[in-house]
Amino acid sequence: MSKKVLQTHNSIHDFFSTKKTIVTIGTFDGVHLGHQKILSQLVEEAKNLQYESLVLTFFPHPRMVLGKENSIKLINTVSEKKQLLESIGIHHLIVHEFDTKFANLSAKEFVEKILVGKLNIGKIIIGYDHKFGKGRTADINDLIEFGKQFGFEVEQISAEEIGDIAVSSTKIRKALLEGNIELVNQFLGYTFEFTGKVIEGKKIGRTIQFPTANILIEENYKLLPKNGVYIITSKIDNKNYPGMMNIGTNPTIGDNQQTIEVHFFDFDQNIYNKTLTIKVLEKIREEQKFDSLETLQLQLIKDENFSKSYFDKL
Repeated sequence: MSKKVLQTHNSIHDFFSTKKTIVTIGTFDGVHLGHQKILSQLVEEAKNLQYESLVLTFFPHPRMVLGKENSIKLINTVSEKKQLLESIGIHHLIVHEFDTKFANLSAKEFVEKILVGKLNIGKIIIGYDHKFGKGRTADINDLIEFGKQFGFEVEQISAEEIGDIAVSSTKIRKALLEGNIELVNQFLGYTFEFTGKVIEGKKIGRTIQFPTANILIEENYKLLPKNGVYIITSKIDNKNYPGMMNIGTNPTIGDNQQTIEVHFFDFDQNIYNKTLTIKVLEKIREEQKFDSLETLQLQLIKDENFSKSYFDKL
């Protein structure tokens, strides 16, 4: 049986279902191993109960709206999150705009008007530490009481279950900012990636036999690994190409602006304006300033040899 296609709704008000839903709520940034455990349970129980599985998430991130962290960067773009949820087998994703009006709903209004009134909830799966309602004052115990009042089940994910996984979006963001891509990929349970368009650069790489594709990411909230040189792979016209990537400011040529430059091995195609998804596999080294382009070229040869030996071992 083919997996049901994920239906995405841009607001709670766009959703309608005659079937009961089994719901989980959260930002799910990273859709990491911890999230995957909850989401797989959601899919399994939806099947057993003959309910529709539904993930309610928010954009912008609530911390962008309520906190002083309006510049918080996220592991996934909305588009990446959709793909990950679809691969798990979720039926519905609601990406609701998080604003102060929504934040000011009381816990009872949220349950009665949204969970019951809009989402036709039959069951909710939620973490033991989930807080909701205005000022995040309601907790799992309140939710259980509302469940009794409005006729839906509440399943709690215990501290032990979550603790067993010991993964959090915060830990992954920290590992990305430290350039620890190996740990990032371990926590995610898949390879970290980003998507962007190939744009024209300064073409300095080709003067030292290392032509690069400059990648522009439209979503400025997407978190990238720490500046440095990484081993990557990307699919171009349905074929995988290995390569290496520099994220940084090109200190050797005195640039100040951060760029993402990818050099594909043994590759000679015009890919300007193509949209590429880059998978980040391993860090090679920190970004360095070299005395000359010649010294940089020698280092890039070493980086390429190191990267090729990485792929040879796979």
